Amino acid sequence: MPQFNVGILGATGAVGQKFIRLLQDHPWFTIQALGASGRSAGKTYKDAANWIESIPLPQSVADIKVKNCKASEFDGIDFVFSGLDSSVATEIERDFAENGIPVISNAKNYRTDPTVPLLVPEVNPDHIDLISTQSFTEDQSGWIVTNPNCVVIPLVMSLKPFNDHYGIESVVLTSLQAISGAGYPGVPSLDILGNVIPLIGGEEPKISEEPLKLLGKLNEGSIEHADFPIQATATRVPVINGHLLSVTVKLKNAPADVEEAKQALKNWKSPIAGLDLPSAPEFPLNVFDDERYPQPRLHADSEKGMQTAIGRVRSCNVFDLSYIAMAHNTIRGAAGGAILNAELLVRKGFLS
Repeated sequence: MPQFNVGILGATGAVGQKFIRLLQDHPWFTIQALGASGRSAGKTYKDAANWIESIPLPQSVADIKVKNCKASEFDGIDFVFSGLDSSVATEIERDFAENGIPVISNAKNYRTDPTVPLLVPEVNPDHIDLISTQSFTEDQSGWIVTNPNCVVIPLVMSLKPFNDHYGIESVVLTSLQAISGAGYPGVPSLDILGNVIPLIGGEEPKISEEPLKLLGKLNEGSIEHADFPIQATATRVPVINGHLLSVTVKLKNAPADVEEAKQALKNWKSPIAGLDLPSAPEFPLNVFDDERYPQPRLHADSEKGMQTAIGRVRSCNVFDLSYIAMAHNTIRGAAGGAILNAELLVRKGFLS
């Protein structure tokens, strides 16, 4: 495989640090540039970052001098990962794309853009063809691809087999979201310890809207969104890592019984199986028969944090099926998901 020199935007933040951790020893991608705010620019990374990851700060990045997040300062970079805050991501990511540097973003800013792929490789790999409709550069050397909200990953990974087999009419869910999803320093301890916060501002619209794009169909250069309502309640719970969802689904064609529904999940085949993507989990879905599972503390790190766990699949008195889904929010739901997107883009020839 060709080797790529990559940059990280928002490198000192929680998502940026996760990118650095996950990219250590990556077989294709080597970190060559780190970008952050003006407060950090000009400092070495070890002096600029308040390192919060559970491993020591990698020596390979410790002495890299942090740059401003400007495309003009990122010479010799093949593409960048963006862990930028949404308050600044729009202009910065556009600057890189317009200067011929592809952006693979974790930020929300371009997710709803009709020309920008909102990508989960196991769900909608064909959507990467939207890149050809972007106009950041005349030669299309610069473009943007995004990954979705961290709750949406386990939601669409679990809905995909049901949508393929039965069709979906409506979804109601409640998310129990880990505190790491709030970034650093995150939620004050006096608010979250021994408590549940019943609202995460701005989260529910993303959970309701993004799956419809992800489960939509690519048709002549545009996405025909899926057409079913999603009612979401987003809560914060005192768990460190792993967003757990309680999901209830009404299907267009209900399965004969719960065992048939479980088999639809267990027999589902990932469309990227066989591509040998370094970050792809061997088993993207783990369907538990033991009704005590999944649990964030036990299963968030499965398959290096890239697996979606599903359990308690059962019949429902109101709709057709209820179940629990869970995934690691900062790995599968953020940096790890973006890295998997980049690997797919390499395999499909969009990065070369």
